Amino acid sequence: MGDPKFSRRKYDTPSHPWQGERIKEENELLKKYGLKNKRELWKAQSMLRNYRRQGRNVLARLRYGDVQAEKERKGLLTKLANLGLLPDDASLDDVLGLELERILERRLQTLVYMKGLAYTPSQARQLIVHGHTVVNDRKVTVPGYLVKRNEEPTISYNPYSPIANELHPIRPTPEHVERVTREFSGQKDALVEEEKMVDTPKDKGEEKVVKETGPKPKDEEKTGRKKESDKTAAGGAT
Repeated sequence: MGDPKFSRRKYDTPSHPWQGERIKEENELLKKYGLKNKRELWKAQSMLRNYRRQGRNVLARLRYGDVQAEKERKGLLTKLANLGLLPDDASLDDVLGLELERILERRLQTLVYMKGLAYTPSQARQLIVHGHTVVNDRKVTVPGYLVKRNEEPTISYNPYSPIANELHPIRPTPEHVERVTREFSGQKDALVEEEKMVDTPKDKGEEKVVKETGPKPKDEEKTGRKKESDKTAAGGAT
């Protein structure tokens, strides 16, 4: 058990400190989800490994008809469904196929940004730590708090915070809220296509024609001059 003043570490560090591909992937996730350090990422990875380990254990025991394993299967799937990590009709195969980003998306910090309450994930973290957001009418100051599915609609500004005022300058604009909502609702590809259509120059085809009908290369000019000189010489000879 150990001394309560010195709790055990709840995450596992990488087996090797210097791995280029792993470090690059970790840095991208840190930037995308606004994590403070890699310790928060390692905690999510350890949580994912625990869920997969439980799934493999239960799946192996179900093959032998273990009654307790069936109860544990229902408990595990119910827990993951309540956390919003899996749908209600999920199976143990879905537990084994669970990805790391799915856990990072259920963090309070990410959901505050996804709901359009902050401009960036870093600003969402600042609002949470300073007590400007509530979950189910309860102030939560932990950015890594995993929000349950029934708690997600209750995320909002703290009513006792000055940011609760709609005219507060730090609040995101309606255009930003709409953009973030569309981005996380599966319409990100449509936005990229629209931006490409807008950025495409209208006279692109004209440029192509100019290039095709532009000045001839020097070699072609030399060849043309040579032919003209030959014709002139032939005419003088006659």
